[in-house]
Amino acid sequence: MCDVSAVRLANQYRDTQWAFSRYEDIRKRLPSATFPASSRQARDLGDVTERFDGFILDAFGVLNIGDTPIDGAIARIAQLRAGGKKLVVLTNGASQTRAQALEKYQALGFDFTAGEIVSSRDIAVSQLDRVMPGALWGAIAAEGDAFSDIDARIGDIMENPELFLQADGFLFLSTARWDETTQARLHQALKTRPRPLVVANPDLVAPREAGLSLEPGAYAHRLADELRLTPVFFGKPYRDAFVVAAERLKGIPANRIAMVGDTLHTDILGGRAAGFGTVLITAHGLFAGHDVNGFIAKSGLTPDFILETT
Repeated sequence: MCDVSAVRLANQYRDTQWAFSRYEDIRKRLPSATFPASSRQARDLGDVTERFDGFILDAFGVLNIGDTPIDGAIARIAQLRAGGKKLVVLTNGASQTRAQALEKYQALGFDFTAGEIVSSRDIAVSQLDRVMPGALWGAIAAEGDAFSDIDARIGDIMENPELFLQADGFLFLSTARWDETTQARLHQALKTRPRPLVVANPDLVAPREAGLSLEPGAYAHRLADELRLTPVFFGKPYRDAFVVAAERLKGIPANRIAMVGDTLHTDILGGRAAGFGTVLITAHGLFAGHDVNGFIAKSGLTPDFILETT
């Protein structure tokens, strides 16, 4: 029988329906949560400012699309600050260190500080020794990643393919250099000798200027299906990410925190599981150009608020 997911992964970009269907396929590996009976509609974050004291903001689809800031997002962040709101950017982007991410956001025109950025990369690398103490990790990373923020024995698997055999475990940070050939090689390596697979970006897709790019979660869940292994995920929608983000908001009660994102299965599901209010942005990210109500009805993942834009 033809593996439909493998055929779809052969192309570079995905569409919204593929991403939604695939997220539904993997629901068994995602957290569970309760949801409101219906969502309230508003235009932008300015309409819900008084409802929350802290805002946890996804990056892609909320602040930027690829390397382009969303129109009005910089001004909205300034407005929230002026209103005394506490802010945290919680990103599943794991290709860059926190310092590089901060540099990127500041270059785009945002005024975030290092303490306001929480990345799934930070969370994952802080837990490597817990997953396997003293391990040699084969990293699937973007070109030029020096791993300067990672206190572990680690090597670039694309630069040193012998790590497919030699590594004690694998750390999936980026799909920038990943393709079907390397995926097949990792599949064989894990089949021959099962080892931990730590995934620092659980997203299946991310909104870019050219479309929805495949992210590490898409490949990792496929391996989980094929090999019956259990990847170790760090980042939204998993708990550790939200615990760290909430700590940065310095004691704001969970019901006064809003998780603002563009996806149901990461931002909204993860935010609700953490006890936060949830805000879905529809105009720029995963659901841009689509009526989101059908996706909400089918999945049962109902945000507290649905906004057109940031």
